[in-house]
Amino acid sequence: MSTDTAPRTGATKSGSVPLLRIEGLRVAYGNRVALDGASLTVAAGETVALVGESGSGKSTLAHAVIGLLDGGRITAGRIDFGGTRVDDASESALRRLRGARIGLVPQDPGTALNPVLRVGDQVAEALLVHGRASRTLARSLAIELLIQAGLDRPELRARQFPQDLSGGQRQRVLIAIALACAPELVIADEPTSALDVTVQRRVLDHLAARAAASGTAVLLITHDLGVAAERADRIVVLRDGEVVETGRTTTVLASPRHEYTRQLLAAAPSLDTVIRPPRPAAPVLLAATGLRKSFPVAGTTLTAVDDVTLQVEQGETLAVVGESGSGKTTTARLLSRLEDADAGTITLGGTDITRLRGDRLRALRRRIQVVYQNPYAALNPKLTIGDSIAEPLRAFGIGDRTARRARVAELLDRVALPADTHTRLPAELSGGQRQRVAIARALAPAPELVVLDEPVSALDVSVQARILDLLEELQADLGIAYLFITHDLAVVRRIADRVAVMRAGRIVETATTADLFVTPSHEYSRELLAAIPGSERKA
Repeated sequence: MSTDTAPRTGATKSGSVPLLRIEGLRVAYGNRVALDGASLTVAAGETVALVGESGSGKSTLAHAVIGLLDGGRITAGRIDFGGTRVDDASESALRRLRGARIGLVPQDPGTALNPVLRVGDQVAEALLVHGRASRTLARSLAIELLIQAGLDRPELRARQFPQDLSGGQRQRVLIAIALACAPELVIADEPTSALDVTVQRRVLDHLAARAAASGTAVLLITHDLGVAAERADRIVVLRDGEVVETGRTTTVLASPRHEYTRQLLAAAPSLDTVIRPPRPAAPVLLAATGLRKSFPVAGTTLTAVDDVTLQVEQGETLAVVGESGSGKTTTARLLSRLEDADAGTITLGGTDITRLRGDRLRALRRRIQVVYQNPYAALNPKLTIGDSIAEPLRAFGIGDRTARRARVAELLDRVALPADTHTRLPAELSGGQRQRVAIARALAPAPELVVLDEPVSALDVSVQARILDLLEELQADLGIAYLFITHDLAVVRRIADRVAVMRAGRIVETATTADLFVTPSHEYSRELLAAIPGSERKA
């Protein structure tokens, strides 16, 4: 049931017929209904935010517009674009639409790019397919598009392959591809979930400038209510495949009518979150000194980590923040011994682990577990969820089959997934649900340190709040330490004891969370804080 606070006759920014109109859309995957009578409109030049929990049908709606349901089928309703019905369009007509008139920024940067094509060629391909440029011109335009999307060293990035880039950098490549042909509508499915706040601001400013200059409309699918509040003209709230509320952004946020909307707003992390109180000093669990790591890239050498020194105390949460590409993930991989450092030392519990090999390195894996940034690539697509969570238990010989089943059930419950999830495959889950499975798997062998690489970036705010509650509860109960890689400073404010700020491979500031937010000493730290959505309103 809709509680529409905006005119339902299709009144738009300009008062004309909407650019996109979706009416009574019902989509099913087999016997499962993903959308049940969803309706919305988007006007030329308008930004509409579609919000709701993972699994609510947001991405299904986006894919239905361009005919990419991948096993789903439209069973009722209609979709009109530019005054023409498109839900029953032929595949050839949809191919002409995709990229040229409707650009899509997919949710997952890890699987959306071709791993065997260079980044610049993939951006240029969007121009070539639709006849917008010659091959020579397309290459130069690709560089310009990468610059506009906020990528540093765009000439170098254009020669790299997707796997050479960080998750945030891959996301910016997808944004460049979506905008290449100056489409009338951009469907942005979690376009900034992998981006730090400074790049997020540049990217969203770029989308807003496109909307203002050329009338490009944006359907912004997001779980970040701060982004929706700052960027959207209207908000549409989706729950279990149904639109439960829609209206002007200021109206929905100031006086939400539906209880579910109120729950989402209550769960959203914000700059009003109380900072963790100082904790007493504890013995150092993990320490790194002078870490360096370089990679050969496109005929040159890229220094990813440059003289990094840090430490994590027992039971502490150390957050590492900075732009995508700043070296956060590489640092995490060095500390968890998934990569070998070129220089420097790493100790765990006072023991040097920098060069461990064989059985000693394998034993270390139980003590340090990792939750990866990309839940799509982190899970074996052929293993059931139950088998994936039980995998580290089997690997380390923990418990018998009955005990492992019980542990899997306990962990599914703790990460807010239904008990029957253990029989499903990763492809049957949403991105947020897959990330919860990855967290459960990391917790299975009861490690001393969990390295969390953007662990809640794929989660909607209500599930994010439950996961953060869970992490805090486990830390209090078990004394687990966390190395928490993130770009979300509202999350940092809530969960971190201390913060290390990285830029261009170096740590430029380390401080308690309170000191960083109240009196940041480095200019870059101040820039990060100023770029948080909503920070100007709170200043």
